[in-house]
Amino acid sequence: MGRRGHKAAAAASIAAILLSTPVRASCTEDAMIVFDGSGSMAEMGFNQIDEPRIFEARRAVRTAMPQVAPFRRIGLVVYGPGGAGGVGECSGIELRFAPRADAALDVIAAVDGLEPEGRTALTEAVSLAADTLGYPDRPGTVVLVTDGKETCGGQTCALAADLSGTGLTVHVIGFKVRGEHFGWQSDDAMGYNVTVSVAKCLADLTGGEYVNTETVDQLVAAMNRTLGCKLLF
Repeated sequence: MGRRGHKAAAAASIAAILLSTPVRASCTEDAMIVFDGSGSMAEMGFNQIDEPRIFEARRAVRTAMPQVAPFRRIGLVVYGPGGAGGVGECSGIELRFAPRADAALDVIAAVDGLEPEGRTALTEAVSLAADTLGYPDRPGTVVLVTDGKETCGGQTCALAADLSGTGLTVHVIGFKVRGEHFGWQSDDAMGYNVTVSVAKCLADLTGGEYVNTETVDQLVAAMNRTLGCKLLF
């Protein structure tokens, strides 16, 4: 085979690889991450947690965000930090930014800068994310990353019922969840560590997924699964 023939064969081989390799399409729906920055994210030294959850969560976010952010507009709500003592511990809910293109560095910087404190006002935080996405007039995706249950009196499952059927999908990622943070143990619970959050109803009633994660790799995979766009073949 001559030089021209080799070039043609190489080009054909590359074309075949490209045609057989799945690629991501840009998502048509905006997404909001609701990130747990409450005081429990700083806990360590018991319940088989060797370092604060926030350390591993930061590593996961640094890995996952560059993989998903180029393909969809993403915004961020954080809850926990900023609340004062007493009742005010539930006031630390902040819209960091609405969905924007190429938000990876913005999300990473925000999570890297978190100093966990306050309580778990996840219901109000998810509601804020839904409003930011234009609920109920526009579809969208909310990904809640949490290590615990609602501790600020929010009616999580009532919110889930309100969001049901509106085109808004809520995925719930539980990270290193433990018994004292969660509502009930699942049927296949193994000791103190495997539990199911009452926040699961947010996923159940909106067509989302509930995923328990224990490691950085599992958290990365869950974020890719829930924030990533569909693959094209």
